[in-house]
Amino acid sequence: MPDMDDLGEVKVERRRLIALAYRLLGTVEEAEDAVQETYLRWYRLSDDERAAIDNPAGWLSRVTSRVCLDVLKSARARRERYVGPWLPEPVRPGFLGSPEDPADRATLDDTVSTALLVVLDAMTPAERVAFVLHDIFAVPFGDIAAVVGRSPAAVRQLAASARRRVAEQRADVAPLPEHDDVVRAFVSATAGGDLGRLVTLLDPSVVLRSDGGGRVSAARNPVSGPERVGRFLLGVLGKHPTWTISTEPTADGLGFTLVEDGAHRGVANLRVVDGRVTDVWIVLNPEKLGAWR
Repeated sequence: MPDMDDLGEVKVERRRLIALAYRLLGTVEEAEDAVQETYLRWYRLSDDERAAIDNPAGWLSRVTSRVCLDVLKSARARRERYVGPWLPEPVRPGFLGSPEDPADRATLDDTVSTALLVVLDAMTPAERVAFVLHDIFAVPFGDIAAVVGRSPAAVRQLAASARRRVAEQRADVAPLPEHDDVVRAFVSATAGGDLGRLVTLLDPSVVLRSDGGGRVSAARNPVSGPERVGRFLLGVLGKHPTWTISTEPTADGLGFTLVEDGAHRGVANLRVVDGRVTDVWIVLNPEKLGAWR
C-alpha cells in the first residue's frame, strides 16, 4: 500500500487526479480546486481511518470524482451567470502528462481535446462521470456506481449512451493530416485578410463561439454562417493590429493562437469535416490561458 503521507507519492497522485478532474470539469483551475478539496478530506481523516483504507489511490479517485460530480450538478446555475458562451480551457499537448510512446500520447491528447470536451459538456453529470472514469481511466462500473449513486447496470447504460454521443461527434471528423492542412490554409487566409479565400474554407453550417468570460471583448452569442464568421475573424484582427495569428499544436491537432508581445491573447481550435471548417472555438478569457503562458 503506498504511503500517501510521502510527499513524492502525493505529488504523483496529485498529477493523476488533476488529469482526471480536468476531463470532468473542463478547466484547470476547477480541477485543481477539486483535488485540493480531496486532499483536505484525506488529511481530515484520523490516522486509524487512513490506515484502514486498503487502496489510497482508489479512495482519492473516488472522492475527486464525487467532488467533480457536485461541481457539475451546479454548473447550469454557474453558466447562467457566465458572460457569453462557455468553452473548456484549451491545454497544450501533453500539458497534463503523457506517456513516452507517440501513439499513446496522441490517444491521451485526444481525451483533452476541445472537440471532445464540448461534447462531454452537453452530457448529464452522471453520463460524463461514467464515460470519463470508465472509457478513459478504466475504472470498473461497480466503483463508478458508488460515485454516482446508481447501480452498476445503470452506470453501464450511462457510459454506453455517452460513448454513442462521442462516436457521433467523431464520425465525420477529418483525419489529422487533412485537418492540419485546412487549419494552415485557414490561418493563411485570415492573416492575409483574404475574406473570399476564408469563406471557401468554411462549411455552410459553420458556427464560431468565442469565450471572453466578461473579462475581454468577445461575441456574446455564437456567430453562424461563412460570411459572418469570416468577417468576425478579420474584424478581430483589424481591431487589434498588434496581434499576430499563427498555427500551433493543440490537443485537437493544429490550432491557432493570437499573440501580442509574446503573450497569448487567444487560443482557437477548429473542427474540420470534408475539407471545411464546421466549428471554431476561440478562448479569449485570460483566466483560461494559463497553460499557454
